[in-house]
Amino acid sequence: MAHRGDPPDGPAENGAHGPDDEYGSLVFDESFVRAARLQEFSAQERMGEHARAVRSLPGRAYRNGSRIALALMVLIALAFGTAVFMGLSHPYETPADARKPEPMRMTLVPLAPRGAVPAGTPAALFASSPAAHYPKGRDGISPPPARHTADFSESEVSAALATVKDYLAASSLDPDVLSGNAVRPVEALLDPDQMEQFDRSVNEPYDDGQHAATGWLVRFDPVRVTPDPEVRVRGTLRYTQTGSDVLEVVSDHTFTYALRPAVSGPQPKGGASLFTVRREMRFRFDREDLRLHRLEVQTSYLQAGPQSCPADASGALRPLLAGRRAVSRGPAGTDPYATGRPVAALCGTLEVSSLPPTAPASPRGPGSPQSPPPPTAALSRP
Repeated sequence: MAHRGDPPDGPAENGAHGPDDEYGSLVFDESFVRAARLQEFSAQERMGEHARAVRSLPGRAYRNGSRIALALMVLIALAFGTAVFMGLSHPYETPADARKPEPMRMTLVPLAPRGAVPAGTPAALFASSPAAHYPKGRDGISPPPARHTADFSESEVSAALATVKDYLAASSLDPDVLSGNAVRPVEALLDPDQMEQFDRSVNEPYDDGQHAATGWLVRFDPVRVTPDPEVRVRGTLRYTQTGSDVLEVVSDHTFTYALRPAVSGPQPKGGASLFTVRREMRFRFDREDLRLHRLEVQTSYLQAGPQSCPADASGALRPLLAGRRAVSRGPAGTDPYATGRPVAALCGTLEVSSLPPTAPASPRGPGSPQSPPPPTAALSRP
């Protein structure tokens, strides 16, 4: 049943009717409804002039991405430039002082006697020679007190001096080395970069200033002589720092040997003779050498006699024994027109005086006592 105020077609579909419906009294006739204009506003139109709660910033995300990409490119360029710079000049670059050593240079000078070589027993010959008061064996190789340098500690200097003493003892006093039966005691103390030169000098000796076995060690011709176990030694050692990572030691020693002919059977009592070798050597150490108890031999200067001047002493020393004389002709010459390997030939005359007077000490720098009076040699150059 339609109530008062219901539309002509009946109550509204939503069921709102009755006295509680505040719009119940409104009645829209059909013509009003048809004449009504329907319009739906968009969301932007419905908002009107109200401020937006969220604003979009077009282009900001793009600008942020460009800035990040630019920053990454700058960082990559800086990293690449730093790597190139460190590769060219970084603090761990190998120092110039620690590079591969140069070949060892050596000079051999045979000393020829003016007359016959004196004969006698070793004790009598030593007693009447300048070596009468020389210490025996290793006792004659006395390192000076070790003191620190600008970049090397006292213990490092002491290690260098001890290595040089071991090298001199192995190369000048070891019976197996003197007789030519061994080279290992000397080789074990050398820098590995010098092994090739050392092996060639021992296996293919030649007097060209770089490949003489006797530049590295004292070796006698085993076919000619047999050295006596007692060797008299006297000399000096001095050291100096030549670079921030380089320590240099110079040795100057005179070794006096008693020799006998290498013959089988009993030896005649008075058939011994003396042979004198003066060795001046220069050694080089870097910190790796000090740590591994090894050295680099830079130069070797050897005077040895009595020998004949034409004798080739590059492979082994060939002493003149008791009663022998040097050949009458002069020192070996060099033919400038000859082909083949060059020969570094020198020769001298052996002048051995009686017991020398004691000279006053004259310091020559840190760790350098006075030098011994060496055998005098009047050198002759070809």
